[in-house]
Amino acid sequence: MEKKPHFVRREFLPREVPSISLALLLAAVLLLNALLYLYLNKFSSSLGRIETDSGLCPFGHFKFGAVKNCSPWLSCEAINREVRKLKCVGEGAVKKVFLSEWKEKKVVLSQLTNSELKEDFLHGLKMLKALQSKHVVRLLGYCEQQFTILTEYHPLGSLRGLNETFHIPRYKGMNTWHRRLMLAIDYVSVIRYLHSSPLGTLVMCDSNDLDKVLSQYLLTSDFHVLVNDLDALPLVNRSAGRLVKCGHRELRGEFVAPEQRWPYGEDVPFEDDLMPPYDEKTDIWKIPDVSNFFLGHVEGSDIVRLHLFDIHAACKKKDPAERPSAQEVLDTYRKVLTLLIREAAMPGTREML
Repeated sequence: MEKKPHFVRREFLPREVPSISLALLLAAVLLLNALLYLYLNKFSSSLGRIETDSGLCPFGHFKFGAVKNCSPWLSCEAINREVRKLKCVGEGAVKKVFLSEWKEKKVVLSQLTNSELKEDFLHGLKMLKALQSKHVVRLLGYCEQQFTILTEYHPLGSLRGLNETFHIPRYKGMNTWHRRLMLAIDYVSVIRYLHSSPLGTLVMCDSNDLDKVLSQYLLTSDFHVLVNDLDALPLVNRSAGRLVKCGHRELRGEFVAPEQRWPYGEDVPFEDDLMPPYDEKTDIWKIPDVSNFFLGHVEGSDIVRLHLFDIHAACKKKDPAERPSAQEVLDTYRKVLTLLIREAAMPGTREML
């Protein structure tokens, strides 16, 4: 009878050790969850910076850099007097773009080059004024009489140079699946904003191939995406039966949506009057191809693609009505990012438990 307590202690002692280990593991998991919650809460706030930015100026005003006060958009007189051209950095069908200087700050001066396209130029200016937000390049001033627009300068340029930027030594550390997915989220956020803009549902028509799409957007120094070129942004108004057509020429290739292609076969010559119009779901069709460019071929990008497979398959539905909205795509992208961050923060936890 004297040995039983000793025997009981020897029998249960080995079982107490795993219990203690499990308790410590559960405590560690709870702590990680708490830290992850705080991180994701902060991350969600940063995602919302675009929708609710208290730093935006009233209509007709701007500020940038370290300046705290808002200034009125520069007039024709102010642009002619205070802005100095430095060099031409680009030229398209509608306008020529100059790197310029205003009050010792780098800015961008855009000028109409083809008088036949002045309506496109003025439409772009109208959109730029009306859509000022964290999604759109900052307007600093304009002169309608001289067909001139002044905007903020972003030294990293358009998204066409994204991969080259990641090869620059100071940015190599940012070349991760996480950062690349964040850029894709920014891009889809812009599309969502255009589809639910203050003006109504707008379609990004300058998007007939990947290179053209990428040229419409800028990469900021803190690695966010801004839409820069708004010359071709028609309005969809379903209640009024108003749909759109992106230009008056035949569009070809797998990049453009099926409804943007000539539907009557090779035997029937293309006629603009016979081409059926379409809606904003053409932008949804292109999202998977643009996001695939964003994700690149870094470690982890294939895992991201796997998680986005279903939503991208839905974006590629032949029937536009069956494709998701930009908001639905954006919600899915954000959920995938949150899930992958959680898995990265607690690798192997499920197996341990």
